[in-house]
Amino acid sequence: MNKEMQKLLKAINDKKNEVKSLVTEGKIDKARTAKEELKTLQEKFDLLFDLDEEEHEEIEDKVAAGRAKVIDGEKTDKKALVKSFVNIIKAGFFHREPNEEDVKVYKDALTSDATPDDDGESGIGVTIPDDIRTDIIELRRSDDNLEQYVNVEGVTTKTGTRNIEVDAESVPFDNVDEAADFPEMDEPTFKAIKYAIKKKGGILKMTAELLEDTAQNIMAYINKWIAKKTKATRNMMILKVMEEMTAGKEVVVSNIDSLKDIFNETLDPAIAATSVVITNQSGFNYLDKLKDSDGKYILQKDPTQKTTGKLLFGEYPIVKMSKKVLKSVAIVEKEGEAGKEVEVVKGYKHPIFCGDLKEAITLFDRNVLTIDMNDKAAGLWEKDMTGIKVRDRFDVQPVDVDAVVKGEITEVVQG
Repeated sequence: MNKEMQKLLKAINDKKNEVKSLVTEGKIDKARTAKEELKTLQEKFDLLFDLDEEEHEEIEDKVAAGRAKVIDGEKTDKKALVKSFVNIIKAGFFHREPNEEDVKVYKDALTSDATPDDDGESGIGVTIPDDIRTDIIELRRSDDNLEQYVNVEGVTTKTGTRNIEVDAESVPFDNVDEAADFPEMDEPTFKAIKYAIKKKGGILKMTAELLEDTAQNIMAYINKWIAKKTKATRNMMILKVMEEMTAGKEVVVSNIDSLKDIFNETLDPAIAATSVVITNQSGFNYLDKLKDSDGKYILQKDPTQKTTGKLLFGEYPIVKMSKKVLKSVAIVEKEGEAGKEVEVVKGYKHPIFCGDLKEAITLFDRNVLTIDMNDKAAGLWEKDMTGIKVRDRFDVQPVDVDAVVKGEITEVVQG
C-alpha cells in the first residue's frame, strides 16, 4: 500500500469516528454530511486500490515473462529509514540540526502529518514511524501479552465516546403474521463507553559508547526495551481494569466442579464459547495437577499450538502470567500473646480470570509512540550516559462486566 493510500485509509477511519461522535452528540444533519464525505473517501480508496492491484499484476506478468527484475526495495527502504531515524535522534541529543536527507526519509515514512500534541508536548519528541513501530509490536508479541486478548480500537482523538448495545444477542425479533404490520421493538439500550487517552512513559539510560554503534544495533536495542516496557505497562492497565470489574464478586475455586460452574452457569453461553483463562504461575500449577474422576489431568495440550500451550477441559486456552505481574494475595493471621502478636502467612489466594476479554474490555490506542534523547536528567551527565525518553498513549476501559469472572484458588501453607 503506497503512502497516498495509507493517508486515505487513516482519513476514512477518522471520518468514521467523526460520524459516530456526531450521532452521539445528536447532530444528525452534520452526521449525514460527514457520512457522504466518508463515501467519497471510500470511493477514492477503492479506485486507488484497484489501480494498485493492476500495477502489481502487470509487474508480476513482466517478471514471469523475464522482462523485469525484482529489486528488494523494502529492505533497502527499511534500512535507510532506521539509519535516518537514529541520526535524527542523535542530532537532538547533540543539539544540532538534523541532515535534510534524513528528515526527508523520516517524513516520507510517516502516514500522517499530525504531531503528538494532544498532551501539550508538541515538538519535544520525535514520532516513531509505523515501520519501526511495527517492529516493536512484533517484539512484544508473546503468550503473556494481554493486549492480544482484549478488543483494541485505534483512535485519533484524546477523548471520545463509543455507544455499545447492551444484551443485543438476548433480545429477539417478534413473530410477524402474514400480511401483518411489523411490530415496533423496544428501544435498544446503549451503554456509553468514554475514553480519555493517558500518557505513559519512562527513561532508558544508555552509555555514550552505544551511540557510536551502528544505526541497526542502536535501534534494535531501543526497540527491545520499548517492547518490554510497553507490554508491561499495557498488561498492568488491563489487569487493573479486570480487578476493578470483578471486585466483590470473586468466586471460590476449590475443585473441578467449581470451575465448571463458572463456564456452565456464571458466564453466558456465547461468552463461554470464546473464553480464555488467565492465571499466574501458582494458579497454573494448581490447575495442572487437577485430575478428573477417571484420573486424567484436566489440562490438555493445545493441538493448534506448536509450543507448550494448554487447554482447560480441552476447550479454554490457558494464559500463564508471571507471579510478579499477576500477584497472589497472602492470607495473614495474627498469632501470639496480646501486645506481642506477629503476622503469620497461612496461605495464598491465587487469581484465575475466566471469560471473553474482547467483549469485556476495550483498549483505545492512540497509535503514537514518541522518543527523544537528552543528558540533562539527574546523574546522566556525570556518568557519561544518555536518557531516552519514550511516551506511549492509550486508555483501557471496561465494556461488559459480565463477560469476565474472577476465581480465587486458596492454597494453605503447610507447617
